[in-house]
Amino acid sequence: MLNFYYKKNSLFVEKIPVKRIAEIVKTPFYVYSSREIIDNFLSYKKSFFNKKHLICYAVKANSNLYILSMLARLGAGADIVSGGELLKALKAGIPANKIVYSGVGKTQEEIELAIKKRILMFNIESEQEFELILKKSRDLGIKTNISFRVNPDVDPKTHPYISTGLKDNKFGISIEESLRLYNNANGKKFINISGISCHIGSQLLDLAPIKDAAVIIRDIVKKLEADGIKLKFIDLGGGLGIKYNEESPPSHLDHVQTILDVMNDMPQTIIIEPGRAIVGNAGALITKILYVKKHHDKTFYIVDAAMNDLIRPSIYKSYHDIVPLNRKNNENEFINADIVGPICESGDYLAKERKMPILKQGDYLAVLSAGAYGFSMSSNYNSRPRAAEILVRKYFIKTIRRHENFSDIINCEKQFL
Repeated sequence: MLNFYYKKNSLFVEKIPVKRIAEIVKTPFYVYSSREIIDNFLSYKKSFFNKKHLICYAVKANSNLYILSMLARLGAGADIVSGGELLKALKAGIPANKIVYSGVGKTQEEIELAIKKRILMFNIESEQEFELILKKSRDLGIKTNISFRVNPDVDPKTHPYISTGLKDNKFGISIEESLRLYNNANGKKFINISGISCHIGSQLLDLAPIKDAAVIIRDIVKKLEADGIKLKFIDLGGGLGIKYNEESPPSHLDHVQTILDVMNDMPQTIIIEPGRAIVGNAGALITKILYVKKHHDKTFYIVDAAMNDLIRPSIYKSYHDIVPLNRKNNENEFINADIVGPICESGDYLAKERKMPILKQGDYLAVLSAGAYGFSMSSNYNSRPRAAEILVRKYFIKTIRRHENFSDIINCEKQFL
């Protein structure tokens, strides 16, 4: 997190003390560094050198419209998994011919919408999905670009909940089945076979599984060419991990180079779908200590952010570094504390048994590396309004999503009268 740093014991984001933002914006809120997002995207872009490529940002990581608009201006495409993400990407200025659509449960309405918008391609994940896309394309009289998402049965060595490339996972189609479906689709009047897709998981820290998957996909492409099926795109997904704690993730250059080592002699355009690697370390969740509670031999820092704001620790037991906005003079004095939220669940925590400085009621904390799968996974559980999102650019701050209020929570509901 190059753009989050301490200066004279005060945590800064770019050129602004985060405490100054917290004095203006009600906590909890997310704050993002625009510089880090831009630098991460450009780092990927430069890593391809002269190889034809398309970087389709994984919208699910952080779907804020302003951030999508920033990436659109840099030339990003979009990797989407819902009709809502399609509409957001288009509204942000990402052209339809740079949008790939994955996901195992696309509805009829979502498929019709994407066909009408003429997206770059569907990454198809089942035979029945293919049959529906074929039918809707015929009904609409529109030739639709497709690829099949192949499940290569490669162990990504990550958390089982975010592993997607093993045969036991719900995603993709087996290698044997994909060959059959490609040959079945070949020559269909309203279908254009555009590419092949693969994505093995998220928070990947080892490049070997990525290389293994790329080799498998390359071999399938060559088999298809022998059958007279020529592809334009090879989509190898995303999933590169970031540093949350003591991880040492590969660089963007190493990620791309691993792919090019396998694919550089292939004529197809290479698509990748980074999400977390673009925005993960560009964001933090800012929260305030409501109470310091001692119970038996435990200390709890009860904060105003909760599992509805950041659910990753609760469901993945994931680690986020948590630091004070202002470091104290007693920085050598630490206690073990649980950082917990107000929600009526024992699973509502941001950290457990964490070595923390001695803090008091009213102090602020930053939960780091929260730019990906933070706000995008948040909810209104316990009828809590969702947090604001703030973007920083050098000395300037911009509210890119306001705090929700009570009206926002109930405006879709009816009252019994």
